[in-house]
Order: sequence, then C-alpha cells, then structure tokens
Amino acid sequence: MSIPRIILSLFLACILVLSCATKAIAFCGFYVGGADAKLFNQASQVVIARNGDRTILTMANDFQGAVKDFAMVVPVPVAIKKEQVHVGNRTTIEKLDAFSQPRLVEYFDPNPCETPSSARSMMDASGVMPAAPLARANRKPQSELGVTVEDTFKVNEYEIVILSAKESNGLETWLRQSGYNIPAGASALLSPYIKQNLKFFVAKIDLKEFDKSGYQVLRPLQIAYESPKFMLPIRLGMINARGEQDLVVYILSPKGRVELTNYRTVKVPTGTAIPAYVKSEFGDFYKATFQKLYEREQKKVAFLEYAWNVSNCDPCSSEPPTATELKAAGVFWEDNGDAQNTPTFNRRRRSIAPGSTFITRIHVRYTRNKFPEDLMFQETGNQENFQGRYVLNHPFKGNISCAAGQKYRQALRPRLEQEAGNLANLTGWSLRDIYSKIDFSITQPQKAEGTEPFWRNVWDDKRSDTGY
Repeated sequence: MSIPRIILSLFLACILVLSCATKAIAFCGFYVGGADAKLFNQASQVVIARNGDRTILTMANDFQGAVKDFAMVVPVPVAIKKEQVHVGNRTTIEKLDAFSQPRLVEYFDPNPCETPSSARSMMDASGVMPAAPLARANRKPQSELGVTVEDTFKVNEYEIVILSAKESNGLETWLRQSGYNIPAGASALLSPYIKQNLKFFVAKIDLKEFDKSGYQVLRPLQIAYESPKFMLPIRLGMINARGEQDLVVYILSPKGRVELTNYRTVKVPTGTAIPAYVKSEFGDFYKATFQKLYEREQKKVAFLEYAWNVSNCDPCSSEPPTATELKAAGVFWEDNGDAQNTPTFNRRRRSIAPGSTFITRIHVRYTRNKFPEDLMFQETGNQENFQGRYVLNHPFKGNISCAAGQKYRQALRPRLEQEAGNLANLTGWSLRDIYSKIDFSITQPQKAEGTEPFWRNVWDDKRSDTGY
C-alpha cells in the first residue's frame, strides 16, 4: 500500500493549455477572445467571498497525479466544523474565470468612401523529497508532539482532520507518523502559522467514495468561517514548487475592489491597439505580455486583471454570473430573487438583476524569495471599473477609389506601424518579425508582382528612419 503524498498547499498545478478559445464576431466593437487561467502552467485558482469578518473560500484542486496520493494542508484562522465545509462545482470557478479574463476586442473600419472620415470612430484608436518513514521504535507518543486533533469528519469524497499544534516539529512528526510524506523543510514554513495560533485543515480522498461519485477530477473544496483575518496562505505552496507558480484569485465583495495590503498591485496594460493578426495568437501574446510586465516589476508585485460589478460588463467575455452561480461561489449577501428571471442580455453591454457583488481578479506569479509573506487583503469602497483588454482595428480591405479612400490609405500605414510598436513594447517580440505578419500592402493601391514583400520595404524604411 503506497504512502499518500501530502501537498502542503492549497494551490495545486493545472495542465498548460496552449490554445485559446476564439469566437469570431462580425460586427463592430465586441469581445473576441480571452486569456483564462489555463494559459499558465502550474496555475491555481481560488475564490474568496468576503463580507465583514465572514469568508467563504473555494479552492480548485487541480492535482496532477493519482487521486490516492492527494492530500492538502490549509492554515485557517479558526477550527472548522463539518457544517462549514462544502464540496463545490468546478463550473463555478470556470464561470468566474471566463467572465473576468483579459480579453481582445475588435473594431472594423467602415468604407471610407461611404462614411466621412471625420465621422469614423477609431475606438480605443517543486520537487518533493521523500522522507524515510519513521521506524516504529522511534515513534513518539502523540501526547508528546503538542498536536491536538480538534475534529475529524467526512464530506462526500473528502476525509478531513482539523489540527492545532504547539510547535512545528511536533506537527511535522505527527503528519509523518500518520502516514503522510512531508517535503523537506516543512517545519520552517509551518512555524509562522503555529505562532499565529492558526488551525490546520487537512484533507485527503476516500477512494471508495470518489469512485462512487463518478467524477474524473477532484471537486473544489469550499470552507466558510468568521475571522477578522483576511488573508490567503501561499508560503506552504512553495515547498513543492518547481520554479515560479501562478495564482489567480477571484475575490467577491459587496463593497468594491479588494486590495493587497502587503504587496504592491499593478494594473496590467489595457486599451492598447495591437495588430489584427494577434487574434489567432492571443494566448502567446498575453503570456509574453504578462512575463515582460512581471520581469519589469522585478517579480515581486501582484497584478490586477479585472475589477467590475457583476451587474454589468462592457464588453462581456461571457454571460455574467447569475444569482444562482454567485451563491455557488460563496456570495451570501445577494438577494436577487429567482435566477431564471434574470433580464435578457444585449450583445455588447449586458446587465443582470440589480446586485451588489464586485469581482476583483488578482494574478500573482510567485517564488519563495520574492513573496516571503502570505497575501493580506482589505475590502475597499473603490467601485472603479477596470479590465485588461487589447484592441484590434481591422482595416477596410474593399475597393476604395474615392479621394477620401486615398487619404485613408495614407493614414493607415502610420497606424499599422504604431500597432506593431505597441506589440513589440508589450511583449518584447522582434519588431521585424511583427512587421512580417502585417499586411502593409493595403496601404497602397497595388503591389507589383515579382517584387520583395511590401512589409520588407516598410521595414527597410523604418530602419532608416529610426536607426534600427
């Protein structure tokens, strides 16, 4: 019988997804694609619904491995009772992710020969080291370890133990003697939580119940508790880390935006016009943009990707969460009535029943040396809307022979060059490679056959003008 491996973290790796869903829209000014959490390797997702001192924490357990090897330890402010634990649905987190993800929007230039150019709106121009099992002769009596089992119970397929401890070595020894394989260095990271008098929520899987459930992946665990401490422990997750880890936190509050108090939060770039071809490469684009921003900020800040009230969105990357979905995510202060009575959405700005839930999406990429403290939050009354969005302006490619059309062509080349420069600045990609993917031929009446690609002529002109 194999020994279960304990994952000392509420953040468990998910599989890297290289593609990004793209939805073609044939009219002006609408969401066309987004960057969800699955773009990032080892990306964990947590939902926090918070009002006053009450917190409902939902953890997506994207554990990669045999279910029998799964277990996790989560420091919590108070001893959790069975009635405070619920097994959630993964679609709840997926809905919040889709609704708040960074996105592309696209606009289409009208025919300049039909629309006066003055009226044309250019909108938004960890390796786990196995420890040798303790010999039975060396086992210490549990009474000497300073560990107290506050409670044990089962919730569906999860077996849960609530522990308190007096010192980290004793807790580590207790976990080892109870059959868990603890990564090296656990005591040092357990110690700060013990000094704060936190409890430990330990969960693993009942294989028989899991098999009976019919689920193929682990369902999220949801914990409700009351405490003035508004925090999320991330340090334990660094024990198992194999390099950098990504964490996406969706925080729901009735007041407004939630902010970190112990780390600076930087907004991701937004509203920038980039070349239209990025539509088919948005996953790669956003990963490169995030990486460059992360390095520019010296790898020690959090990033705001979205902040908006769920009562509306513009543009909407997915249908806003219904009252039923908000309740499943932990929202306990809404009273929107029957979710079936939610008004019909229009195609661009959509509204749901009047509510008071504000979503803050914070993306953290962390390592032990850059994030030495757990995440500490505070609710604010800031209702300012924000979203990471990137703009595609599609040039008109039809036949234009009027005077206004010629002026349009002349103005188009500087715009395409600006978009190329924006993309290079955001991602660090080669400007020459970017130019090779842009159709500059539409900026002149025709391209002579047998000549060099027009983008190369533009690139040569650009180098001579700028000194590249």
